[in-house]
Amino acid sequence: MSDNQKRLHEVNEKLNAIVSYVELETSGSGLIENWDVALKDNINMKGTLTTASCELLSNHLSIYNATVVDKLLATGANICAKTSMDELGMGGTNLSAITGPVKNPYDLDRISGGSSGGSAALVGAHAVRAALGTDTGDSIRKPAAYCGAVGVKPTYGRISRYGVIPYASSLDHVGYFTQNVEDAAVMLEVLAGRDDLDMTSSFEPVENYAALLDLDLKGKRIGVFKDVQDVIGNESMRQQFASLCEQLEAQGAILVDKHMNVELLRAMLPVYSVISNSEAVANHANLDGVRYGKSQPGDDLESIMKATRSQGFSSMIKRRFVYGAYALDDDNQEDVFNQAKRVRRMIVDAYATMIEDVDIMLACASGVIAPKLNENTHNERSDEYLIAENHMVINNFTGYPSMTIPFGYVDDMPIGLNISAKPFKEATMFAYAKAIETQINWKGEF
Repeated sequence: MSDNQKRLHEVNEKLNAIVSYVELETSGSGLIENWDVALKDNINMKGTLTTASCELLSNHLSIYNATVVDKLLATGANICAKTSMDELGMGGTNLSAITGPVKNPYDLDRISGGSSGGSAALVGAHAVRAALGTDTGDSIRKPAAYCGAVGVKPTYGRISRYGVIPYASSLDHVGYFTQNVEDAAVMLEVLAGRDDLDMTSSFEPVENYAALLDLDLKGKRIGVFKDVQDVIGNESMRQQFASLCEQLEAQGAILVDKHMNVELLRAMLPVYSVISNSEAVANHANLDGVRYGKSQPGDDLESIMKATRSQGFSSMIKRRFVYGAYALDDDNQEDVFNQAKRVRRMIVDAYATMIEDVDIMLACASGVIAPKLNENTHNERSDEYLIAENHMVINNFTGYPSMTIPFGYVDDMPIGLNISAKPFKEATMFAYAKAIETQINWKGEF
């Protein structure tokens, strides 16, 4: 066992972030040669278990590679592990995985965030150089904030989703975690590009992102998502964000306070819940023990499927399926699912208008540090929760690129800055992120 492998095993004993280890001799070479990279366990890799941290898929052995896996291997990556996640990607804590909770590298009594919490924890602990995840609401960007990592959700269609177990197809993005912005830029060069196996993937050309990181902030227009900042209750976090804004202005940047209709902001979470759960019902209908999944015994086909789904899914997942099925029912579809889609369009249009005259938007990725395990301190009807804790879903609604970088500490825990840009302007997003990273001089020490 190599020193890197020993380190990975030692770290995982504390974090519980890994579902399975991968032993594969890589034959490729390129931009990420010899990088240790982990995969979220909803990404198929031939010959490995791909469980999505779900009991029903606990015996699922992949027979092919996702496109992103082929890209990693072709450019020299050492894929070393499959990482824990919230069951089927449906959660934000990484507490629901069949292998148990993932713990935060900065405080083992706290969560990693989810659903890509295993990948976030390994990168935050410096156990791997990069790790892939998926982001349907904020499932890369919030764990990145909690674990002190860089987390990237590129533009919808920028990275192929072929071979990735879906959650909600109109919202799902493949993304990743790294330890710094430069590595994040390199990773997108490796992963991006058109894939005919994924008809939602884009024909937009892939740029040399890592060569485009130099940026003079003088005269550059930066939007501040003021509605988010105004409802954050943690005073230290607010002050650190304000201090960062002052630093950017000292470099010549022009900061512009930006606002959206508060009723639309309060609608983000319920709209997301309706659309994501409805699409999940359709995407996971094949997990029935007949077509896919760990089958349970029964006297006939119907009883096999009922037993399989009853025993194979947790109560939380079953509740989400019930909500989604209700929204899609013929009697409810117009008033629930279609109405949610209409409100989504209003949110998308409002956000597009808000970002139109600035290069990027800034806000705290979360208004809190990583909560303690099994702790729920949120008032889920408050604006602090509805807006500050859920605003990043806007970039799943819009498909615009969005990333989180670490920018400070509160109570010895990392806090994250969210940076969002216009469609396919990842080069702009990375350049600003690099400039901010240089300003704050983040060390990632824990």
